[in-house]
Amino acid sequence: MTGALLHPGSTLPAPRTDPAALRERVDRIAARVDHHLDLLCPGTAQAACAAWLPAGELPGAGRPSAPVLGRRLQRALSAPIRHLVEASGRRWRPVLSWETVRLLGGDGERCGPLMAAMELLHTGSLIVDDVQDGSPLRRGRPTVHQVFGAPTALNAGTAAYFLWERAVQLTFPEDAARAGELRALLLAALRAGHAGQALDLQGHREEMDQAVAGGDPGVVLDLVRLTHRLKSGVPAASGMEMAAVVTGAAPELRTALAAFGSAVGTAYQIADDVADLRGVTQAGAPTKLTAEDLRNGKVSMPLAHAVGRLPRPRLDPLWRRVRDGSLEGTALVRAAGELEDCGAVAACREEADRLLHDAWLRLSPLLPEAGRRPLYDLAVLIVRGRQAT
Repeated sequence: MTGALLHPGSTLPAPRTDPAALRERVDRIAARVDHHLDLLCPGTAQAACAAWLPAGELPGAGRPSAPVLGRRLQRALSAPIRHLVEASGRRWRPVLSWETVRLLGGDGERCGPLMAAMELLHTGSLIVDDVQDGSPLRRGRPTVHQVFGAPTALNAGTAAYFLWERAVQLTFPEDAARAGELRALLLAALRAGHAGQALDLQGHREEMDQAVAGGDPGVVLDLVRLTHRLKSGVPAASGMEMAAVVTGAAPELRTALAAFGSAVGTAYQIADDVADLRGVTQAGAPTKLTAEDLRNGKVSMPLAHAVGRLPRPRLDPLWRRVRDGSLEGTALVRAAGELEDCGAVAACREEADRLLHDAWLRLSPLLPEAGRRPLYDLAVLIVRGRQAT
């Protein structure tokens, strides 16, 4: 694992956990998360009413429309969500939180619905993002809106957010204070995620224009970092805070856990920008288009880091073609190669390393010494493994 995950010059300590043991542990937790996913968002029409309707709106057993209602809810809500959930997502967000709950002495299985709800929150955001971006492929499958249509995809993706409320009811039905904290975490993640998506939808083209013209990437890098933190860092931070809430962690530890979650989520998104340049595959098959960010005229971290590293006579035409969406074929491959060769990709890796390193230094002394190292190793696996995709 160390060879695949730590590039030359990395500032991160090498993982100590046996790679096979760590991956086995991840697979085991992910399987339990999938079990709770099936309970929270069931695939059968018979269970759809209980999953999606408030308690006061559940049809009585003798109500003749009950079977019809269940089938319709399953088709319009459960099926679109499960189309993407069943496409072998990495489950790293709930796995990281589950491992943290265990480390802090809590019961991950009892909190399983919350872990599943975290994955469904992410799934819902992907469904909506794909509609807004017009993406044709996600996790190697046609996107949800391609299969079910944009109106159904948008409604189902948004509905997935609120399965968190059902998970809270299932795990802490009589603990109003703790339930309130958990609901607040959901709202914070949604608020941040929508702000990040607003920035992403607008793009950072004007700031990139100014950066290319002036040779200073400061503003555009700051905005791309913020967008990544809002969209990916805050939800991961909320998952780590959830682990703190359910285990009754002290305020200082809760704050450090949130910072670590934010670092992992943001670093993962930076790694995703790097992986996008080469194309993301699973079992040898592409899971989305190669260099999709460049195709879509999107300012990614490697592109922003290229300012000041790629000479302007080469950066100007590259950025113009990215901006107008004219890159394709061999030109697209060459553009990705230029970002690699000029050191922009290395700068992204160094930034992701630094985020993890600094957050871990803050968190590590507050954790129980026994068993804390696998949490760090798992974070490295998540981020470096994405770059190695």
